[in-house]
Amino acid sequence: MRAVLLFVCASAAFAAGSWANDVEKWRTDYEAGLKAPGGWLAVAGLFWLHEGENIVGSAPGSDIVLPPGSPARAGVLTLHDGAVVFRPASGAAKGLKPDSDDALSFNGASVTIIERGGKTAARLRDPNAPARREFTGCRWFPIDARWRIQAKWVAYPQPKKIAILNILGMTSEEPSPGYAEFDLNGSHLRLQPVIDEGQLFFMFKDRTSGESTYPAGRFLYAAIPSGAVVDLDFNKAKNPPCAFTAFATCPLPPKANTLSVAIEAGEKKYGRH
Repeated sequence: MRAVLLFVCASAAFAAGSWANDVEKWRTDYEAGLKAPGGWLAVAGLFWLHEGENIVGSAPGSDIVLPPGSPARAGVLTLHDGAVVFRPASGAAKGLKPDSDDALSFNGASVTIIERGGKTAARLRDPNAPARREFTGCRWFPIDARWRIQAKWVAYPQPKKIAILNILGMTSEEPSPGYAEFDLNGSHLRLQPVIDEGQLFFMFKDRTSGESTYPAGRFLYAAIPSGAVVDLDFNKAKNPPCAFTAFATCPLPPKANTLSVAIEAGEKKYGRH
């Protein structure tokens, strides 16, 4: 019997160690993504397009301002009835689909198109952006199994539309497939996600928001459950891109996702340290 107990304890310790290693790897990969040449730290500009021609270049007066060393006038982005076409100073025109991998490259920098709230913008990424050059690393709460929660998952018969406000004051209606329920520190809590990239996407605030964590809240992803239980690992809670760049359009947590407890897990507020 003692041998069986030792085996069970050893197996549990191994599983806990394996899980903690997975969280550590996730954090390392997340930070590497931020620091990548095309990551959020490289986002250096956001330019809202007006209908008609928008000049792209590094010259003063350009509508989309490229970094120094880029062509003074690289071409023109034309917005017409929601469609965007780039006509370079020389060469063939190219259509650009919003919120896709379509990109224009200029001396290492890149421009993509986004659409938010019925408005269209050009987003600039520059590997030489100050935020990327001066990045000091993410700060984290210690990994702790207490914050790995198996919550009750309640799926709606049909997805419900919920209002999501972004940091620019734009509101969109996004479908939510259900909600997660769990008890924590004496409180009964509920979080309502939307779907993003095939996962449950939770935007939430808690009592650490504005203190030890980012004021506008944090993000947490979870696999879509097949049954009545959803795994929420707050050790993987992360800052929104707006914590690192002023040129992101982050969604904000719906009011229902403001928790009455302190979630002392995951990523802390970013800052020099």
